[in-house]
Amino acid sequence: MKSCICSPPWEVLLLVAHYLDPKTLAISSCVSRSWSISMSSDHLWKPICSAHFPSLCNLRAADPTVPYRRLYAIGYVSVKRRLRSPSKPRLSLDDVIFAIDVQCRDSGIVTIAKPASDLEPDPNGLFRFDMEVCEPPRMAKVLAGVRVMWSVVLKGWQGVFSMMECKGKGSFVPDVEGWFSSELPAPVCCSGRVGSGLVADLRLGFCGAEDGRGGRVRVGKVGVGVLSVVSWRYVSVDDALRYLQHFLSPSHD
Repeated sequence: MKSCICSPPWEVLLLVAHYLDPKTLAISSCVSRSWSISMSSDHLWKPICSAHFPSLCNLRAADPTVPYRRLYAIGYVSVKRRLRSPSKPRLSLDDVIFAIDVQCRDSGIVTIAKPASDLEPDPNGLFRFDMEVCEPPRMAKVLAGVRVMWSVVLKGWQGVFSMMECKGKGSFVPDVEGWFSSELPAPVCCSGRVGSGLVADLRLGFCGAEDGRGGRVRVGKVGVGVLSVVSWRYVSVDDALRYLQHFLSPSHD
């Protein structure tokens, strides 16, 4: 006597399908053609899609032929991509050099070219660095015209990205930091009208003249970093390097 294994009636499949979660429902639709038809029914997927992605269900008004199962799949993939951890940046601090130049009218005040890997890392892993000015002191007058430039150079002079170029007047007070900032452009893959949400930050630590002459100060320390305009906090080293590689990495040309 031969035994015969038959598929359950479609009514039974639909009855069972109401108790399945989306993942099991999708797997079940791959069993056979009849199961695919039963498990892909709009009346099964509409409540699931409405519960998880209500805004996507409104797309049916634009195109009623789009299955709810398809809408759910689009929403699910979108969420997975958004929650996915970003990949490690291809750039590292070993690959870049910070070039900083501060001028007061026609005279230079500070000129620094420092490999980022030589700087003391932030203990919290933030893209924030401080540099002591060891060169012979050069004095500047209070309220003198100032021009601040900060560039990130790819080692081997393979590329350079201008982080900041600010002009104006600075009130240079001994023992007080002067702060300069400039909004960074969007990566090259985006429209120039879209902001990056990042700000380049440069701080100058001023010291008084050793001879006690008033109205003249020198720069004793320079600090640089990248801030998020959303939280107004410094971003991580990896986030800053991911941003910079859009402008410095050859693969993004």
